[in-house]
Amino acid sequence: MRSLVGAALLLLGMSALPVLAADGKDITARGTPDRAASCSPCHGQNGQGQPATGVPRLAGLNAQYFERQLESFKDGTRKNRIMLMIASDLTDGERKALANYYADMATPKPETAPADPAVIAAGAKLAATGDWSKDLPGCGQCHGAAGLGVGTDFPRLAGQWAVYIEKALRSWKAGDRKNDPMGVMANVANKLTDDQIKSVAAYYESLPVAAPVHNPDNKP
Repeated sequence: MRSLVGAALLLLGMSALPVLAADGKDITARGTPDRAASCSPCHGQNGQGQPATGVPRLAGLNAQYFERQLESFKDGTRKNRIMLMIASDLTDGERKALANYYADMATPKPETAPADPAVIAAGAKLAATGDWSKDLPGCGQCHGAAGLGVGTDFPRLAGQWAVYIEKALRSWKAGDRKNDPMGVMANVANKLTDDQIKSVAAYYESLPVAAPVHNPDNKP
């Protein structure tokens, strides 16, 4: 009897992820019955965002990091009027469904005009070695050498739109975003010049995007 119960529980666990993915897909296209708007009008059907306006790419983003950002929009530690309304209308289960759906999404990056090679090179140097005249560490120490992200606190930056990265850094600098671990990003952003923000953003946009690795239990 116990073996039958165990087998049933195992099957239920195995079937949970496809259900979440289906719900997430539906929310991205249609929103929710509780009036949360759909994601695709801004973030695109394939989660690629909008490079010109800085709407971020969501495809392949770590599920736990993604879920925590929605919670931050809801509690005000990350400020965005539109995302506040959407996140507030999502249930815990709907946030998790969206996070898992986008985490599994393929991540091809549309072609965009490349930035000035000199700007990219300056950003690459900053990402690798930082600026120790300001006690500023290289971005790769937290986000990984190839910008692929580390754990659930430091997201993948490789292939993310430069305009979005610039906006995010300026949000930390202005105090509009306060959801980083131990204030690390606020400390970093406040030491960056405008030129450094532009160069490191251009560098990370220029990097190739890796295939997503799904983490259904949202573990580091």
